[in-house]
Amino acid sequence: MSYRKLCAALTLATGLCVTLPTLAADGDLPEAVNQILPMLQEWGSNPILVEAVREQNALARPLEEIKRLDAEWMAASGVTPFMEGMMNSAPAQELKRLEQTKPYFLELFLMDRQGANVAMTNKTSDYWQGDEEKFTHSFKGGQGALNISEVKFDESAQVYLVQVSVPVLDEGRAIGAMTIGIDLDQLGESEQ
Repeated sequence: MSYRKLCAALTLATGLCVTLPTLAADGDLPEAVNQILPMLQEWGSNPILVEAVREQNALARPLEEIKRLDAEWMAASGVTPFMEGMMNSAPAQELKRLEQTKPYFLELFLMDRQGANVAMTNKTSDYWQGDEEKFTHSFKGGQGALNISEVKFDESAQVYLVQVSVPVLDEGRAIGAMTIGIDLDQLGESEQ
């Protein structure tokens, strides 16, 4: 049963739809997600993405500036020229290419060593991810690690998704991170 159908059934039965439990922590992550993890980890070594993160890291933006940009980002009602640049750059085009390889990939974004966005396929809710697990757990102070989020209902896309975050690796060291959204309903349909 798809996550959307499960929620509909729960809503009919109880009058409300509950947030699904943390599947990754319970070991109940769909096998199809486990099967694609090696491919997603390889994406973290994509030369176009690695170079983009290197370039942004070289700017050495102070955290205060990143937080100022983050506040402006969250206050903006639409897509600003700054955001458009991150959605139309060469690394953004590479993210879009990767996203289009499977129908269940949804919203990819690339972050520098401080968790600031470098490139994205869609506007993210904020610019700075540096205080969020998707960044802190995948960057892991330069060691790099895989991070899998809880299953959540994405209001804007109207889908249940899990976010997989992988380190961006340069000669074996994490220099940033990348997050890949996976639409679990689409993933389930592709398994059938």
